[in-house]
Amino acid sequence: MNFFEKIENKIIKPDQIDRLLSYWRFNGDTIVFTNGCFDIVHYGHINYLSKAADLGSKLIIGLNSDNSVKRLKGKNRPINGEMERAILLASLIFIDGIIIFDEDTPFGLISNIKPDILVKGGDYQIEDIVGYDIVQKAGGIVQTIDFVDGYSSSKIIQEGGL
Repeated sequence: MNFFEKIENKIIKPDQIDRLLSYWRFNGDTIVFTNGCFDIVHYGHINYLSKAADLGSKLIIGLNSDNSVKRLKGKNRPINGEMERAILLASLIFIDGIIIFDEDTPFGLISNIKPDILVKGGDYQIEDIVGYDIVQKAGGIVQTIDFVDGYSSSKIIQEGGL
């Protein structure tokens, strides 16, 4: 298998997730979950995602679909399509799986995955994080990670960085 195929294999189809989670849990892995649009991946994203990965042994990213990004960010977004964003994220060594979801929030995905650790950026209050109640009820941990100041895809676009 070549490297690109290995990257593509990190993009998990909905019918594959339960089997993969069972395998990881059988092996004693700690599953970390976070989500986002990741439209223009920048230093702040890498910093955040690598810190999230440090919290466990498997990091799964819930990636907003193109339709979901349009609803959340406006008709001119995303800049990069969902498969391009998924491939870029999957190429990072510390990311173990990408799941594209079409809803505005990852509530259904979190309900299914029930991660050991749910992570969001430091701009959230823990109690306001989608899926907080699910993870807490299952005995998991919900944690925030501070963002690196000055990095934002929306800001890059607004300032004409594209």
